[in-house]
Amino acid sequence: MISGTVQSAASPGLERQGTPFIEADGLSVVYANGHLALRDMSFALQGGTITGLVGVNGSGKSTLFKAIMGFVRPTRGTIRIAARPVSEALRQNMVAYVPQSEDVDWNFPVLVEDVVMMGRYGHMGFLRIPSKVDRTKVAEALDRVGMSAFRTRQIGELSGGQKKRVFLARALAQEAKIVLLDEPFTGVDVTTEAAIVDLLRELRAQGHLMLVSTHNLGSVPEFCDHVLLINRGLVAAGPTAETFTQANLEATFGGVLRHFKLAGADLHDDDDRRSLTVLTDDERPLVFYGEAGSEPRGRAKDEGA
Repeated sequence: MISGTVQSAASPGLERQGTPFIEADGLSVVYANGHLALRDMSFALQGGTITGLVGVNGSGKSTLFKAIMGFVRPTRGTIRIAARPVSEALRQNMVAYVPQSEDVDWNFPVLVEDVVMMGRYGHMGFLRIPSKVDRTKVAEALDRVGMSAFRTRQIGELSGGQKKRVFLARALAQEAKIVLLDEPFTGVDVTTEAAIVDLLRELRAQGHLMLVSTHNLGSVPEFCDHVLLINRGLVAAGPTAETFTQANLEATFGGVLRHFKLAGADLHDDDDRRSLTVLTDDERPLVFYGEAGSEPRGRAKDEGA
């Protein structure tokens, strides 16, 4: 169980009221092979929010994360962290990252507590010798995600959900105000997913920004305040209630979503005659209720899936 309270130090530059935590202006990324990964994206993300990042595979989600972390440089436009260049923000330890499971070499022999200690590297000196404070922060982070009993276990011995908790602990130990999460719910059970969402909500209450890449469409309205819908460029951005609509999702996925629509009379015998539209590209469907009396469209073909 993930429980307790996380204490985090304020990051320089984020105390200014209204300063976007992440701001992109005309951001474009073209790789050396000519592949256009991101095209003219502009948005601003504030602290104290959970923002969902949604798009098809190849839409640029991973490239956007790499740009925020300084792994790729913009071909055109800019991306800034708390009104400063990415390189400066990274030196100030302002961004933490929770990777996808497939991006990690689980056969590498490293203990759980050592993985979490990596989150403290930015707080250490050149020799990376942990201080008493560093060890305390690691212990607190492991306790926070319910993994204290596993601190001397090899990371590769853990289940998918336990591995995810360890990398969340690493982000907590880092004390960054911006946390990037790449598919955090893939390969975890329902209990771990609920625990992760609870943790994100607590971090939000403390003023953090969480940017969450996910294919779980049905979960986005449950925990995301805002959403970025992308397909190499920005399709739509804003509060989830206003932006996460059927029209915007169809524009984002370009027909990849499997969807069908039923009239209310086909669903039940009571007086509720609203239509029901189901969209899904994963294991969890997203359901829209339409106006009473609207006609069903039938099941659409899968295009490009």
